[in-house]
Amino acid sequence: MGSNRLYCSSLTFIILLLSISIQCHSGKSEVLKVNYYNESCPKAEEIITQEVIKLYNEHGNTAVSWVRNLFHDCMVKSCDASVLLETWNGIESEKKSGRSFGMRNFKYVNTIKAAVENECPLTVSCADIVALSARDGIVMLGGPRIEMKTGRKDSKESHLTLVEDSIPNHNDSISLVLSRFQSVGIDIQATVALLGAHSVGRVHCVNLVDRLYPTVDPTLDPTYAEYLKRRCPSPNPDPNAVLYARNDRETPMILDNNYFKNILKHKGLLLVDEQLTSDPSTLPFVQKMAADNDYFHDQFSRAILLLSENNPLSDDLGQIRKDCRFVNN
Repeated sequence: MGSNRLYCSSLTFIILLLSISIQCHSGKSEVLKVNYYNESCPKAEEIITQEVIKLYNEHGNTAVSWVRNLFHDCMVKSCDASVLLETWNGIESEKKSGRSFGMRNFKYVNTIKAAVENECPLTVSCADIVALSARDGIVMLGGPRIEMKTGRKDSKESHLTLVEDSIPNHNDSISLVLSRFQSVGIDIQATVALLGAHSVGRVHCVNLVDRLYPTVDPTLDPTYAEYLKRRCPSPNPDPNAVLYARNDRETPMILDNNYFKNILKHKGLLLVDEQLTSDPSTLPFVQKMAADNDYFHDQFSRAILLLSENNPLSDDLGQIRKDCRFVNN
């Protein structure tokens, strides 16, 4: 009789644990869903796409900015548009962090937000605009079309104090980089794919010179190192000057697997790029992505979804900002 009671108690405890686990998992599903704005703002996603295309045609580099915005927003606690907040009324902007060096085009997020607000006031979150503009920016860069869930809410605070410990630095060890991504549920294969975003855009000389001066990093291809030294002729570049090198000289504005082909030839710009080819846990994925662009795009899509669904805020913890730069009064 006692053993039966013990069995029943244990079974009840297990069922309770499973129930809690299911509720936690479904909680995330309840926050985000495909076509979240179907009834409240049916044209929301169409408007965002139109604005992204228009901005790309006027300022091609905006597409790269949208992808970087997603990374910087979602890696720090939550995909909650905290990255867009300005320093104001007791809030210290995350843009003050050194990790935000080189980020730009924030003003055009407000252009997209204004177009959406004109259609549906106080309905579509800035966090969803960050996510959906990244989705559409990826397409503009020749990458895959990704079906994204929506329903994110905007934070009421900045997470400046968390930025340094959340976003990997380009000179961090590969083990630390992998650990940072794994802390938000992104596995090694997906991390390698995400770093493939280095296929587009450019890197300021400030982030390159440590590999060039006073001596050239021996892991760099010598001919490539000479090219980089021409792009960055001083060991002390002016951070405000337009001094940079392209991540991919052949297809600098196309999200493709040339990045992986280049780093296998030791032609990566950043230390983390080179480390992907020297770490046994990442090298096989680099080789596979270098050989198969479709595989890279498939894994990149999966990684973007994992990133974009990190810890979304529920209604009671977030808000829909009227202006993405400021918390509502």
